[in-house]
Amino acid sequence: MITVPGGRVTLSDRRTRRRWTVDVASFRLAPVPVTRALYTDVTGARPGEADGDRLPVDSVSWWDAVRFCNTLSRREGLTPAYRFGTGAQAGGEAPTGAGPAADDGGHVAWDTAADGYRLPTEAEWEHACRAGTTGPHYGPLDDIAWYRDNARERVREVGGKRPNAWGLYDMLGNVWDWCWDVYDPEVYGGYRVLRGGGWFDEHWSCRASARRRSHPAFRVDDVGFRLARTAPLTGDPGRHRSTGA
Repeated sequence: MITVPGGRVTLSDRRTRRRWTVDVASFRLAPVPVTRALYTDVTGARPGEADGDRLPVDSVSWWDAVRFCNTLSRREGLTPAYRFGTGAQAGGEAPTGAGPAADDGGHVAWDTAADGYRLPTEAEWEHACRAGTTGPHYGPLDDIAWYRDNARERVREVGGKRPNAWGLYDMLGNVWDWCWDVYDPEVYGGYRVLRGGGWFDEHWSCRASARRRSHPAFRVDDVGFRLARTAPLTGDPGRHRSTGA
């Protein structure tokens, strides 16, 4: 995994015209989205219609993603980041989190002290995507992203475009990334944040600041996810086999 340095990021929402600034601590982020090969290896499932081990997994819900994080954590002897059930407490979640989300009457809470795999927060995601840049993209869009103008209406293998300055691929385009955060609980309830744009999107959706929302049970062929960790890894400081890097 890639060590993302700490920093400060300003997020914005075009619908509400709101802007807010978040301090982001250093964390780790997978250089590519979770691949179909890794997802199948961990869960035994192979969702979606596209076939190819190096394609990003798609057609996975937010709930699929957080459960995958816990399953992979247990397999590697790490403390799972998420607790499920009606007794789960949401206190102490990420600064931009907004509480638990319902899943057939259940709840999920994030143990921020756990060293296991998790989804990035929205602020972590945008900070990592920008990699010190301030514009809508971290490079010319055709060089860094698969989107409607160049993807030929299909998902593409991970890592096929130029990475950002911190070594992260496909932060824009290819598949949207689920984030931990609730989008706007007062208006949309438990809908979660999606970031990054996908292979079917126009260029204006593939911006570092673009926000999208969806129900946590939603599955579609241009949505996947990327792994994060709070605690630093031991051993190799740069990469880890389980992320597909």
